[in-house]
Amino acid sequence: MAAQAQTQDQQAHSQVLIVGGGPVGMGLAIELGQRGIACTVVERHAQPQPIPKGQNLTQRTMEHFHFWGAEPALRAARTIPPGYGIGGLTAHGTLLGAHHYDWLQRELVRPYYFQANERLPQYATEAVLRARAAALSSVQTLYGWTAETVTPSGGGVEVVASEREGGARRTLHAAYVVGCDGSRSVVRTQAGITQTLSDHDRLMALVVFRSRQLHALLARYPGKSYYNVLQPELNGYWKFFGRVDLGETWFFHAPVPPGTTRDNFDFAAYLHEAVGAEFEVAFEHIGFWDLRFAIADRYRAGRVFIAGDAAHSHPPYGGYGINTGFEDARNLGWKLAARLQGWGGEALLDSYDRERRPVFASTAGDFIARSIEVDRAFLHAHDPARDRAAFEQAWRARSEGAVGEVHAFEPHYEGSPIVPGTQGEGGSAVGAHRFEARAGHHLAPAALSAGGNVYDRLGPDFTLLAFGVPAPQVQAFVQAAQGLGLPLRVVEDTRADERARYAAGLVLVRPDQFVAWAGESVAPDAAAGLLRQAAGRA
Repeated sequence: MAAQAQTQDQQAHSQVLIVGGGPVGMGLAIELGQRGIACTVVERHAQPQPIPKGQNLTQRTMEHFHFWGAEPALRAARTIPPGYGIGGLTAHGTLLGAHHYDWLQRELVRPYYFQANERLPQYATEAVLRARAAALSSVQTLYGWTAETVTPSGGGVEVVASEREGGARRTLHAAYVVGCDGSRSVVRTQAGITQTLSDHDRLMALVVFRSRQLHALLARYPGKSYYNVLQPELNGYWKFFGRVDLGETWFFHAPVPPGTTRDNFDFAAYLHEAVGAEFEVAFEHIGFWDLRFAIADRYRAGRVFIAGDAAHSHPPYGGYGINTGFEDARNLGWKLAARLQGWGGEALLDSYDRERRPVFASTAGDFIARSIEVDRAFLHAHDPARDRAAFEQAWRARSEGAVGEVHAFEPHYEGSPIVPGTQGEGGSAVGAHRFEARAGHHLAPAALSAGGNVYDRLGPDFTLLAFGVPAPQVQAFVQAAQGLGLPLRVVEDTRADERARYAAGLVLVRPDQFVAWAGESVAPDAAAGLLRQAAGRA
């Protein structure tokens, strides 16, 4: 029987097959499953891996969890008590030194999002996503299975998967396959998708350790959960501490010399030097990775797509990684569903690459790589031991610039082929947070006159917000949507209070809460054209 199990070749069919059941893959499965799309997830690990990475979840990511029906469960899984803050701090020299300021203050842009941000280890996030996916009958999971081959087959894709323990094999068929299988993606490689790599030639260590004494030493910084240390000898790269829980468990990222192993390097001394004091340390994990930027040269190859780290990877600076992957899942998920349900065009699937790839390129270049370059230049130019007054003046300017960077990180899709009337490359991470409804940009929340928020009324498909406009304007969109077989929800209200900030009487909102189009009025024959383009059917 054991030999038979090893050679058995089972057949299974689904509409979408997801290779990789980390946070991005599970988020995509939920996005599809809630829309009634039959999908199967193949994930090599039977259980989430207990390495505390991907901890900072932005307000935008928490909007995803809201629409996935998992936001309360995620907040309940938080490992740091709700009464304790989740902000960050940047220090010069050592954590206990004289110069520091608040860093990555995402609460500054909180009014532009429907949810507050959150912080918890990736393995806790994955556990919440697995539980939510398990509640959806349209989502099937194969935990402890590995994808071996990915090949086109009869107008779809065939994946051969094997059980890591037991040796069983299955042949899986789907209309589409999405690789969410990390930076060494099998799906990306077998689909022939190449990458552009930018190697910073730095070996990095990830250390997980326990220390109650470090918690006591950092009590001077109440409400802080992550700490970035700048030192001249690191040439712009960081030493980075983060809390896993409150009081004992920590993780630490930092550059280390080439050839470093856990046995030939004094990690305790390295931690002490970064903090500026000695403290007891009990190590739980020491691992290594190469600091590198990588971006796939395309996110689609026929019926194969890639998302998350399979499509892009970068150093864990600024908490962009997991959040970028979740946005991939939201962007691709509704488009795949629309295509499979018949109301989305083929251009809708092409727009995934056009929107998401430029956003990552901008995130990597305009924020992460730029921050390394800015830090390097600052450390070369300013030294408190050489000229304390000049250093402190420049340090104050840095702290003010940190505020501007939070406001400037505003991913958008101006110039996308499915965003009518906009110009641009199709996407960028550089923008500005505003309440105005702008085509290609994230929709800000607004209170409704009857109570609740616009976000409470947004549908799983397109939503038309109509504030103080004549009925024929609304009917033009409703009739056009009916003629196209395109699902459309209408939310009507007066144009007053917070709703007036949209600066538009009509706002067409995509299923991922980005604005497809905004204006004061539309000609009866133009509404169909706007909807057709937004659905990739122009």
